[in-house]
Amino acid sequence: MNNTWNKFIYKIGSPIYDTFFNKGVFLKARKQVFKGIEFQPEQKILFVGVGTGADLELIDHSQVEITAIDYSPDMLYKAKQKFKNSSIEFVEMDAENMTFPNESFDIVVASLILSVVPNVDKCFQEMVRVVKREGQIVVFDKFVPKDKDLSIVKKFIRPIVSVLGTDIGVRFEDIFSKRSNEVILVKDNEVMLDGMYRNIVITKCS
Repeated sequence: MNNTWNKFIYKIGSPIYDTFFNKGVFLKARKQVFKGIEFQPEQKILFVGVGTGADLELIDHSQVEITAIDYSPDMLYKAKQKFKNSSIEFVEMDAENMTFPNESFDIVVASLILSVVPNVDKCFQEMVRVVKREGQIVVFDKFVPKDKDLSIVKKFIRPIVSVLGTDIGVRFEDIFSKRSNEVILVKDNEVMLDGMYRNIVITKCS
């Protein structure tokens, strides 16, 4: 996967994205994720890979300061149209090379982004960098289930699926271990498809 190809894929997929990823089991899982987040007034929240703004539909954003980034201008346009009368700041930006200063946000939300970026370690490193000390990173994404190997079938189809702009072979434990001196794992719950999709909450060390 690379950013140029991903931009093309999401240009094609943006008109139908909500049909698949903002309904049914995905919507139920998103609601479960945000039910567990307590946003406080005047907090600064960053949505990384905001897509069409599906997550934004589930929260009261009137008392918090939200910045939402995405690499795809087509996906970002969909989100902007949904919230054109809001105070949300939408920015076209590469999640692997964010331009924000260190420790800019109280909470970083990353839904279905770590499995689609070309360099997952760099993306996670950037999230850790921009979140404040004792701030939280909230992740909803697909990973290889804990304590399991990727099945033979998934190993076979992984290169095919990657052409569609996503990686089914990302192991969160590998990502986390490289930053374990900077962050603490607070929650790791299975939310969909027998543990393939997980809700993970991480706190940055003080």
